[in-house]
Amino acid sequence: MTDPHQLLKSVFGFDHFRGVQEQVVGRVLRGAHTLAIMPTGAGKSLCYQAPALAREGTALVISPLIALMHDQIRAADALGIKAASLTSADDREAVVKRFLSGELDLLYVAPERATTEGFRRLADRVHLSLIAIDEAHCVSEWGHDFRPDYRQLTRLLNDHREVPRLALTATADQRTRADILAQLGIPEDGLIVAGFDRPNIRYVIRQRETVGRQLRQLLDERPGPAIVYAPSRQKAEKIAAELGGSGRRALPYHAGLPPEVRARNQAAFVNSEDMVIAATVAFGMGIDKPDVRTVAHSAIPKSLEAYYQETGRAGRDGEPAEAWLFWAAKDFTLARQRIDEEVPPERRQQEREKLNALAALVEAPGCRRAVLLRYFGEEPPATCGNCDNCLEPP
Repeated sequence: MTDPHQLLKSVFGFDHFRGVQEQVVGRVLRGAHTLAIMPTGAGKSLCYQAPALAREGTALVISPLIALMHDQIRAADALGIKAASLTSADDREAVVKRFLSGELDLLYVAPERATTEGFRRLADRVHLSLIAIDEAHCVSEWGHDFRPDYRQLTRLLNDHREVPRLALTATADQRTRADILAQLGIPEDGLIVAGFDRPNIRYVIRQRETVGRQLRQLLDERPGPAIVYAPSRQKAEKIAAELGGSGRRALPYHAGLPPEVRARNQAAFVNSEDMVIAATVAFGMGIDKPDVRTVAHSAIPKSLEAYYQETGRAGRDGEPAEAWLFWAAKDFTLARQRIDEEVPPERRQQEREKLNALAALVEAPGCRRAVLLRYFGEEPPATCGNCDNCLEPP
């Protein structure tokens, strides 16, 4: 087994691990199952890439989005890591040949494929170094982005009980963490939680009046790349058009756009120094753009977990960044209607609790960061000095 510190320097160019990375990598190298809760920008991918290189075999990475996989493969290629994905957008025959020959360090697959009988038979023919489950909150019914296919991963994991499994997510409250541990067969002592605080992000929450005007004014005063989250595809298109009409380069991103347009808009944003992307929540998961200076929500997000994850796309380089949220009372009315009409009865109480937690944040007279961190089980100081209520008490 290769020394992880040597790999850290020779492959990744770092002199030392950050935060809990060394703790997570150490457990995986010992063959122990692990759940790592690490904030956006804390270097989750290194926690499976380093063990994948240190251990014999190929690491299997379960990941929910093709765009996310391809982003991470490009980053791995740049480091000289042999990575590929098995998706509808790839040359299946060529990838399977590389996988079976043991040539790959990393193979990315979606949960929908990883749970098929055909893929399980394929994986049985390969020596696996580890199984990483990215965006692991998707496995939990209590999480903010539940994906039923993640629940079906148990059979694949049971086929390879001796292979260390590493679940990773940026957002999981205590109930979600317990559910992930139970669903993925990870012992309680395998839970590693990094701090949730992102002190470089300034949180600002305002009541919504004319959101187009408010966004134009906000972004006129703030250069640099920005993401605006919109509650629907139509509103994402409208916001992009309004911002573009005011002279700031802006493009939309949502699941209704043709795949080639989505890919083109995403690439333009990643390569830009001043562009705005107006997007639904389809955008951003795992996007490797460290210099986003502003993230704005034009309406309330689905939950505090979603808010934390989406605002966490600002300032991943550690430099000052801002997260703005514009809300109105009707946002909560519509959210309650959605819960009553679209959510199964057994989940409604939990969804109402999440909505109430979001209301507590937007209506808080005190420190916003303290409300957010307490939700994730931390005990922060009463004031942070870097949110609107701390800087200008109401």
